[in-house]
Amino acid sequence: MPSSSTFFQTIHVPAQDGPAGPEEDRLQRLLAGLARKHRVPAAQLAVHDGGRTRSVAVGDVTAAAKFPVGSITKAFTAALAMLLVADGDLDPGDALGDHLADLGPQVGRPTLAQVLSHTGGLPAALGAAENTGSARRYLRACRDAGLVQPPGLGFSYSNVGYVLTGYVVEAITGMSWWEAMDTLLLEELGIVPAFVVEPGSRRRAGTHVSGHAVHAVTGRARPVAQTLSGVEAAAGALALSAEDLVAFGRMHGGGDSPLPADLLELTRRPVPGAEPFGLADGWGLGLATYRGADADWTGHDGTADGTSCHLRVDPAHDRVVALTTNAGSGSALWVDLVAELRAAGLPVGDYELPGDGKRAARPPAEVSGSYTNGDLEYQVDVRDDGGAVLVVDGEVYPELAVLDNGAFSVREPGTGRRIVGGRFLTDPATGTVSAMQAGGRVARRRRKAS
Repeated sequence: MPSSSTFFQTIHVPAQDGPAGPEEDRLQRLLAGLARKHRVPAAQLAVHDGGRTRSVAVGDVTAAAKFPVGSITKAFTAALAMLLVADGDLDPGDALGDHLADLGPQVGRPTLAQVLSHTGGLPAALGAAENTGSARRYLRACRDAGLVQPPGLGFSYSNVGYVLTGYVVEAITGMSWWEAMDTLLLEELGIVPAFVVEPGSRRRAGTHVSGHAVHAVTGRARPVAQTLSGVEAAAGALALSAEDLVAFGRMHGGGDSPLPADLLELTRRPVPGAEPFGLADGWGLGLATYRGADADWTGHDGTADGTSCHLRVDPAHDRVVALTTNAGSGSALWVDLVAELRAAGLPVGDYELPGDGKRAARPPAEVSGSYTNGDLEYQVDVRDDGGAVLVVDGEVYPELAVLDNGAFSVREPGTGRRIVGGRFLTDPATGTVSAMQAGGRVARRRRKAS
């Protein structure tokens, strides 16, 4: 699509289609149809292109409703850290240990840049410490857990790194993460925030849309509560609308920004050696990169309890697409939405696995075993009859199969869909399987006791 044309010119329909305007009517019908198909109770879609933003909502919500956006919060926390870089209070090359004294010699080694790009080698999560509500206990647990791999060696998605980034923000500003996020970043963008958890692990009813678990067979949607702890806030506590996400995304295009252009570019520039297999094509200091038909896009995905939200930004053409949904099945809705938008002329960037990944084979017996990352444990069991399963913290993903692009696929328990589960990694020195990368997280194979 030529850069001079716009998506809204492409999808134009007769004016009598609705009082909200033809473009909004088309988007409304598209989103409503996909929500019905994927049994999503409520969703918002906002598209900015051609200098205008169109926003629609389906279900019992308005365009202003706040959805728990999960890990998209990390992109906001990264931008908050970059504000401190712009002020000279922080440097991307600073080790976390320079600002948080209790981390110890190993966990204190990763730099801010490595942490924001998930190349710091930190574990994915520390479940026991997350529920304490105590920063001191969390820091102690982080120190005791150690590193998954040496800093800078490669990509391993980590909530822990963003929890620690939030602590760095607090140490420098003297404000809580919530206060700093609101006053230093969101207020500048005209965003009124909501949080799924507040200081002291307080939760206020009615501040955000409820997430839902959707039964795979009956299609019934059951409301679920948000369980994020206060300690994890900087990694996933924001609740925002699709319009809020567009306001954030437009910092990278034609919108106003509290950050200078060079630091914005740093948040989205892919870090060499960061290979977020299964998640994106690359990762910068806070944002992922996705290949599009006519431009590279940046953004982030986020899942909270019963929600699935997505943000894509094309800085070169000032285009933004934001989707919020209040069901886990919103991730499948997003896949279909990308296809529909591309067909209509908006080449949204999204991740596609390398190779065709179509032919599946039984996994070799030698991949059986236990793989760990912090508190996360993955168990692969290859049976004598050739069947194989992946067990993630007790949840069984059946029918594990190795694909011809090096990945492995499994059946998703909730939906029955076949999904890419990750890939096995081999030790270059021995050629044996030494780890797996699942959901972007590297889990090291546990050695059997002799």
